[in-house]
Amino acid sequence: MKFAKKALFTVLLVAAVLALTGGAQAKTFKVTIAAGHPPIFLWVSMARDYMIPEIDKRLAEAGGEHKIEWNQAWGGTVAKLGGELDAIQAGVVDAGFVSTLFQAPQMPLHNVSYMTPFGSRDIFAVVDTVTELQAKIPAFKDEWDRHNQIFLGGAALDTYGLLTSFPVKTVDDIKGHKIAAPGPAANWIKNTGAVAVAGNLNTYYNDIKTGVYEGALTFMTAASAGKLQEVAPHLCMVNFGAQFAGGVSINKDVWDSFPPEVQKVFKEVGAEYSKKLAQAQADRADQAMKTMEAGGAAITVLSDDERKRWANTLPNVPMEWAKTMDEKKLPGAETVKGFLNGLRSRGATLVREWDK
Repeated sequence: MKFAKKALFTVLLVAAVLALTGGAQAKTFKVTIAAGHPPIFLWVSMARDYMIPEIDKRLAEAGGEHKIEWNQAWGGTVAKLGGELDAIQAGVVDAGFVSTLFQAPQMPLHNVSYMTPFGSRDIFAVVDTVTELQAKIPAFKDEWDRHNQIFLGGAALDTYGLLTSFPVKTVDDIKGHKIAAPGPAANWIKNTGAVAVAGNLNTYYNDIKTGVYEGALTFMTAASAGKLQEVAPHLCMVNFGAQFAGGVSINKDVWDSFPPEVQKVFKEVGAEYSKKLAQAQADRADQAMKTMEAGGAAITVLSDDERKRWANTLPNVPMEWAKTMDEKKLPGAETVKGFLNGLRSRGATLVREWDK
């Protein structure tokens, strides 16, 4: 009886201490988050200006028991563009924006939109379709798992066009010219007579200015942010389609150190980041073109007939890629068909039915 009273007293004392201190598990977690791109681009500024403060806000609203101490490393200061996946996997940084566009060998399935040009200009259709594929095709999730990462939220970019130092009104006009194409986007000018040169948003302006190449395949919100019209004043809106380009992820070991309530906040805010970023891209895309036009850009918008002619100039890039993936025991054909069917079910009219 005496022992029971003593045990009860101990339990009550511990409970009282926990109530006063907020619990023995209360903790401040240090998280370094990085991106290869600078915050002038929406997917980075949205992580900085929405994701981080929103996580902090929700943790505070939950009682402030757990906190995040952020170290923000944007613009390649810690993880260079194309090196974010490895940096997060190795624990050099804890979280960051992984540009899957530049991780094609490690994350091939996440490049399905870039391997399937002339899709949909609807940003929401693209991000929703890729999210759907991540849930339906286990190999999609595996691309994050095998790099020891948890996917939080994705980024789809507004439809791609072409900015050049020379006028482009048809596919014939790019013959003989050097065009910067990020990663798999080089396939969009196969058989056209143009020469694809590796490049990215961080280098386009200076490389075009110095003549490394004469134009770049890119999307309007980024082109406007980078003021590309100053060096490439001819804007041809080819409408190659909106593209899934990457997402925010976090090292799984760091993730496992979080209590469930913190994980829940990160997951919820990550999903909202995807939606808010898609809306921000959509809202700013048309204005970006107007801004570039006001800055001196001459704009040409290709008709559906000319887009169809361009698409038919290309080899069957998606199905060739699907065959290569299938040979590597990855679900290539399933991914391409799933992507195209996802776009069709969301109202897209394709100028080339790659899978038919």
